Amino acid sequence: MAAGYAEILRTRYATRLLAGTLVGRLPNATAAIAIVLFIRAEGGTYSLAGALAAVYGVANAVGQPLLGRLVDLHGQPRVQLPAALLSALGMALFAFTGPDRLALAYAAVAVAGLFTPPLEGGLRALWPSVLGKEEQVHAAYAMDAIAQEVMFTVGPLLVTGCVALWSEQAALLVVNAVGVLGALSVVVSQPSRAWRSAPREAHWLGALRSRGLLALLGAFLFIGMALGSITVAGVSYADGNGGDAVYGWMMAALGLGALVGGSVYGARQWSGAPERRLSVLVALLAVCYWPLTLTPGAVAMTALAALAGVFLAPALACAFIIVDRHAPRGTVTEAFSWLVTTFTVGASLGTAAAGPVVEWGGTGWGFAVPGLAGVAALMVLLATTRVLVPVGESGVVAGSSENDRNGAVEPGFSAPHQA
Repeated sequence: MAAGYAEILRTRYATRLLAGTLVGRLPNATAAIAIVLFIRAEGGTYSLAGALAAVYGVANAVGQPLLGRLVDLHGQPRVQLPAALLSALGMALFAFTGPDRLALAYAAVAVAGLFTPPLEGGLRALWPSVLGKEEQVHAAYAMDAIAQEVMFTVGPLLVTGCVALWSEQAALLVVNAVGVLGALSVVVSQPSRAWRSAPREAHWLGALRSRGLLALLGAFLFIGMALGSITVAGVSYADGNGGDAVYGWMMAALGLGALVGGSVYGARQWSGAPERRLSVLVALLAVCYWPLTLTPGAVAMTALAALAGVFLAPALACAFIIVDRHAPRGTVTEAFSWLVTTFTVGASLGTAAAGPVVEWGGTGWGFAVPGLAGVAALMVLLATTRVLVPVGESGVVAGSSENDRNGAVEPGFSAPHQA
């Protein structure tokens, strides 16, 4: 397993692109906690902090596919770096104005969210040109999903570390400055500068004209809901079973489960169509959510949280392959960005839904929300099988005017969006 990932990281530019993307996405991964800590330090209410974080999240969800489309049209450096600078400037304005000038604070976080560079989609568009072999690209997608779990675990620790060393304001400024450096490291690299999207058909729907992509996004809306609802139900559980420490262990276990599952998944080659494989992974994901409703003691609950995370990273890695297969010609970055947006919106909906459920039925019912969301995701995949799954068992998607499959290097591996 380690040898396979090491081979990828030894490939020229691979480590730089992965590390730069993760560092460049730190502001996005830590925005919510950084905003909440800053507003509380300035004497604002939790309601205000939550509202500002929500504005950032909505703006981010809107901006990702729009910026992704611009990347497909104009290349990565012309879009990614200016966007990173504008996002950092927006957050810096927020850090210096604070909640005293409320309209300006809302506008600043909206700018920061809207112009968050689509580095995640950009990296996945670069993997084929950097690695070349289909099996390595698929393993890189799994490694990408694993790295996200690490980033979302380490990021909040970096914020709290900055707060402890300096202040909440400094945390906002430092994290966003580091994010710009990460984006800069990516866009000045040769693969990023050389990458060009395939010629695209002019269409206002862009990547969304692919029915297969729409089906996938529908499923991942519910998977995002599952994760968002777990965070709320987890707080409710921790309140009655040991407090914040238990909540921290549960969330860490969830990430650890995803890390282990993603590592194992990416270490081997898988036969058959990834669309069918995704249905199996989502079914297992849904099954592993339901034991959380038992709400046992803290140690057992932490173990169940780890189990609930095991199939998340494999499902994400499989979804990345499917996005690449179903994205219309010339829209690969936009398509990956839509997956990010859908997941983010789903998580927000899950957070909003779990709160009233917990208040109405208690913690056990709160953990039923991710179970039901997982089942809904599976139902979407099963209902759209004819749209998602290619004809035959080889995994080759039939060529069409929308999907760029005719120039594949190997079956199911899109190549014309390479440099």
